[in-house]
Amino acid sequence: MSLVVRRSKIHNAGCYTNHRIKKGTQVIEYTGPLLTVREANKKYKHATRTYLFGLDDEKHVIDGEGTAAFMNHSCDPNCEPDEIAGRVWIFALRDIKPGEELTYDYSLYDGELDDESPCHCGAKKCRGTMYSEWELKRRAKLRKKMALAKKKRAAARKKAAKKKRVRK
Repeated sequence: MSLVVRRSKIHNAGCYTNHRIKKGTQVIEYTGPLLTVREANKKYKHATRTYLFGLDDEKHVIDGEGTAAFMNHSCDPNCEPDEIAGRVWIFALRDIKPGEELTYDYSLYDGELDDESPCHCGAKKCRGTMYSEWELKRRAKLRKKMALAKKKRAAARKKAAKKKRVRK
C-alpha cells in the first residue's frame, strides 16, 4: 500500500493514499517510542503540538514518528484505530479512493479544561472539537460543578462580610 504525506486542507500535513483501500483493510501501524503518560507530560509540557496516541491501559502513549502520525482528525473519519496486543493499527471504515486523505476520530479524552482542541475537519456533523462526545459531557458536568462551587464561595464570602459589618 502506498501512503504519502502532503499538505492537508484539514491541518498542515496529512496522510493520503495513492491506491484504493477496501473497507476493513489494515492500513498502517501507529508507530513510535512507548512513553509513560508521566514521561510524555514532562517531555511535551510546553509543546503546542504532539503526536501522542493514548493506549487502553491509560498509563502509556505512543510518541508517533511514522506516517500514521500525520493522519488528521475528522468527525466523519474514513479510518479507525484499534489496539491489538499493545500495538495500534489503523483500519479502513469504508472503501477509500486514491488521493483521499486518511483520517480517524481522535476522540481526545484529557487535557486542560480551557483547551478546546478545535476541529477543522469540515464534516457536516463536525463537533467543533477533537474531544470525544463522552469527554464533552464530562467537561460540561465539571464546568457546571465548578460554577456552582464558585457561586457557593461567593455567597459564603458575602455572608461572612455581612456578619463582620454587624459585629462592628
